Amino acid sequence: MIRLFLCIIISLLYNMSTFAQIVKLTDSKTHKPIENVYIFDSEKSIITNNMGEASLAGFSKNKLIHFQHPSYKNLQFTFSEIENKLFIISLQSNIFPISEVVVSANKWEENSNEIPIKVIQINKDQIKQSTSQTSADLLKECNQVYIQKSQLGGGSPMIRGFAANRVLIVLDGIRLNNAIYRSGNLQNVLNIDPNSLESAEVILGPGSIIYGSDAIGGVMDFHTIKPRLSTSEVPNINFSFKSRYSSANNEVMNHGKYNFGTSKLSLAGSVSYSDFSDLKMGKHGPDDYLRPQYVISRNDTDEVIQNPNPENQKRSGYSQINVLQKIRFKASETMDFQYNFQHSETSNIPRYDRLIQYSGGQLKYAEWYYGPQKLQLHSLKINNSEPTFLYNSFKVIAGYQNYQESRNSRKFNSSTLTNREENLKIYSVNADAEKQINSFSQLFYGSEWTHNRLNSYGNNTNIFSNEKLETSSRYPDNSKYTNLAFYSNLKWKLNSKWILNAGIRYSHVWITSNLDNRFYNFPFDNLNLSSGAVNGGIGISHLSNKGWLLKINATSGFRTPNIDDVAKVFDSEPGKVVVPNKNLKPETVYNFEVNLSKNFFNTLFLDLNGFYSFLDKAMVRKEFSYNGQTTLIYDGEESSIQAIANADNAKIWGGNFTAILKLTDHFSANTSFTITKGKYKDGTPVRHVPPLFGNTSLTYNSKHLTSKLSLEFNDAISYKNLADTERDKAYLYAKDKNGMPYSPSWMILSFNNEIRISKKLIANISVENILNKRYRPYSSGISAGSRNFILGLSYEL
Repeated sequence: MIRLFLCIIISLLYNMSTFAQIVKLTDSKTHKPIENVYIFDSEKSIITNNMGEASLAGFSKNKLIHFQHPSYKNLQFTFSEIENKLFIISLQSNIFPISEVVVSANKWEENSNEIPIKVIQINKDQIKQSTSQTSADLLKECNQVYIQKSQLGGGSPMIRGFAANRVLIVLDGIRLNNAIYRSGNLQNVLNIDPNSLESAEVILGPGSIIYGSDAIGGVMDFHTIKPRLSTSEVPNINFSFKSRYSSANNEVMNHGKYNFGTSKLSLAGSVSYSDFSDLKMGKHGPDDYLRPQYVISRNDTDEVIQNPNPENQKRSGYSQINVLQKIRFKASETMDFQYNFQHSETSNIPRYDRLIQYSGGQLKYAEWYYGPQKLQLHSLKINNSEPTFLYNSFKVIAGYQNYQESRNSRKFNSSTLTNREENLKIYSVNADAEKQINSFSQLFYGSEWTHNRLNSYGNNTNIFSNEKLETSSRYPDNSKYTNLAFYSNLKWKLNSKWILNAGIRYSHVWITSNLDNRFYNFPFDNLNLSSGAVNGGIGISHLSNKGWLLKINATSGFRTPNIDDVAKVFDSEPGKVVVPNKNLKPETVYNFEVNLSKNFFNTLFLDLNGFYSFLDKAMVRKEFSYNGQTTLIYDGEESSIQAIANADNAKIWGGNFTAILKLTDHFSANTSFTITKGKYKDGTPVRHVPPLFGNTSLTYNSKHLTSKLSLEFNDAISYKNLADTERDKAYLYAKDKNGMPYSPSWMILSFNNEIRISKKLIANISVENILNKRYRPYSSGISAGSRNFILGLSYEL
């Protein structure tokens, strides 16, 4: 009995000793825990968990212990000094996180100073403070991504003059771009819940070496919450709740998430539900944007109703739900498994830009909406950090996606509702490895396989009798798209200042589609495409003794044709129909860029980057003919024939300037503006090149309050500089003094406040568009919101 008692006492003393060596890292102003602080001495290292805690057991008591985080100033203490601080270390924030850790560049954590490409980070704190309603809105906050919206349930990112299927979306290591991503504006980033994100990164410029096809203009790499393991015998349990109301569209958002973790097993999950009513536009701006009329169906008749409040964009609201669940199992110190489930689903989304279209002096459509946009994602990720001859670390992600979308339209006073529905099953496997060859060189390599199976349907429904008749589908049913690729990238430290990166990738795509000639008389019955592409790049980064960071990068990117390019039949714009073209080849971009930045005495940070891109064999819509015919009947309307063809090249150039000034310990100022220009070989403007845009802000940060006054600005695009495809959609634009469509300049003022009431309760009280400007971002089909009052509350248990 005495022996048992002694064993219990010794065990308790040991656990108390271990517990006493748990150090906690907190923010000196907010006192919030800091995750991912790197703690090390000359023999041992560890990283803090999401509670800001790490065990110092095993650290020498005779050596300096260092604390490093890219967003905070470095500190170092002896063990006894840490004991005197009761194992609580406060770090002072650094508003110039110039040496950030990024993942997107080579799919492994790297110091941003060591890569030659420009990567923008959106960190955890920025996401928490954001009032973004969607992930598209969140991207806009990085000030170098332009967002176009055809409807409220939209958000198509434009990066360096490229958009839609020329920019790549990645979610938790899974490629979201699929076989039917189109060249027109997309809203698929809507499937990503901004409330469940832990971080996001945006690669500016081609990322095709690592990510393959579509990464021409850039890569948007989103990371959702990670299951957190416990660093002690006590389970790690966390719950948090968040609610928000926005007045401009009566948004009501509720979000909850949790984490339960032991030392081996962890579960993390979240649920978000958002409901958006019709969006109100501002009072002061072009009358061309007003919504004077809208259509309702009453007593089996369509009626045009005069809008009593033309600033209310009738029939623009929708709702959305997102669910996430992850399970992580740590099999050993070197082997880790993670299962990831995500489900995103919207209600019907009204296609607002079509609902404001007139024909013959009256509204053209009684109905035009996207059916529920659904994405269900499953993935299994295996991490192995046991070094071998072939790698130091290795990971495999096997993924499955089930994606659904549909388009539904009915013309005014028509009894026929046309429905076209797409269902995609997407299978993927990504294998990535990194190998430390020696002290100055590191190799990244891997492979990717994806397979898309597409089912596409079309039917016409009589809204009075509910009788359904089959009609042409948007794509050939049962089409298949397969991609296989291999890549490698070498990082070579020439010396302590110069680092070289060079890489190469080969990708091959196979497409098979059987055309249905019951509705159109195409000159062929099937499409079989086999196409390969090689791309590569080389870049160098140099950090001088005086702190100047120079990056120079020359690289190529590519986009192989997908099913949407080669086999789609659709109305691109009024009176024009796009038809299949089996002779498409990949398009390639050649890009050169320079980035120069410097931190001046931790008071002023300047960053300047410029780029030049040449897009060769560009896939663009061109006039086309079948069997000598230049028109065909599509949905009862005679339309001129177009097709996607490798018929052009384009030059796109531009840059960004960013400056951050630390005024005092509490005040800082930030300005950023981006300019992009682009022309096709015939001198006409490139469609997805936005006007000059940017943001200037003044921020106050203290223990209990973060306030930001920001001015967002956007230059005009005159009729002369408007792309031809945009001129054809004059109803989206304001009219200049000559009555021609153009995109006016605009400027809005907003004020955001995060109030930390306690360590657990945070309030957000903000006002967007304070001056109530009426404006519409370039190429958008819906006007932005009016003066918007926002009230948000979040609570962590």
